[in-house]
Amino acid sequence: MFFKNLIIGILLASFLSGCAQNAALLGPAYTLATTGNVYQASFTYGSNEIITKTTGKSVAQNFKEALVLQKEDTEFQKLVKKNIEETRKKLNLSNQ
Repeated sequence: MFFKNLIIGILLASFLSGCAQNAALLGPAYTLATTGNVYQASFTYGSNEIITKTTGKSVAQNFKEALVLQKEDTEFQKLVKKNIEETRKKLNLSNQ
């Protein structure tokens, strides 16, 4: 019974994956499934939608753009961006 539900779920997810808009609902759905906190999941989804409609870019695109080094960056901004990049590298190494 479990495997039947798993296979049906995988098939539905693969067929309906084109309906999702950059998997915007995936994060809040995971939060809801793991914590059961409806308020947190709805806040996450709502804030993502507001940011996307306001800026025209997804949260990930805005974050990626903010991490690009610019000549106008202050020393503090450069330090923060450098630390984020180093942490990402460490996390990628630990996942392998």
